[in-house]
Order: sequence, then structure tokens, then C-alpha cells
Amino acid sequence: MNRLILGLAGFASLAAAMPAFTTAADAQTVGQREVNQQARIQHGVASGQLTPGETRHMETREARLNARTDRMRARDDGHLSGRDRVALQRQENRDSRAIYRTKHNARVD
Repeated sequence: MNRLILGLAGFASLAAAMPAFTTAADAQTVGQREVNQQARIQHGVASGQLTPGETRHMETREARLNARTDRMRARDDGHLSGRDRVALQRQENRDSRAIYRTKHNARVD
């Protein structure tokens, strides 16, 4: 019986601490993903895969995503809620696909 109570208490304390770990990890993921996508855009510019117009369009998309992230953080005292992270991840996925399609189209600089 005591083992059960101690086991449940240990699990409860671990479960209570888990959101703090996931929040920091998710925030790092959002920021790192923005950095990675920006690097992909710059690589496309350097390699000539992106025209100036395509680059401008991709940079505008990234700026909108950054502004949206800032608004979400401002709304929740610098934190991102689970719903916010899901919404940002979806937008990052769309932007990532757009970067790939744009870099691999037939237009060259």
C-alpha cells in the first residue's frame, strides 16, 4: 500500500513538472524553426534558386509569422499556449512547403 502511494505521489510530481519542461522545449522549437527557415531562404538567394520577387514574398511570410508569434506571446505574458503552438506549427509547416516549392520551381535568378 505504501509503495502504491509513494509511486502515485512520484508520478504526480513528475506530471506536475512536465509542462514546465515542454513549454521551454516548445519555445526553443518555435524559435529554432524560424531560424532554420530563414537560413533556407538565404541559401536559396545565395544559390540563385530564389528570384528577388520570390525572396521578398518569402521574407514577408516570415515577417507575418514573427509578428503573429509576438502577438501571441504578448497576449499570454511572454508564453505560448498549447493552442498557440499548434497554430504556429501549422503556419510554419505551410511556410516550409512554400519555401520548398519556390526553391524548386523553374524560375531562376
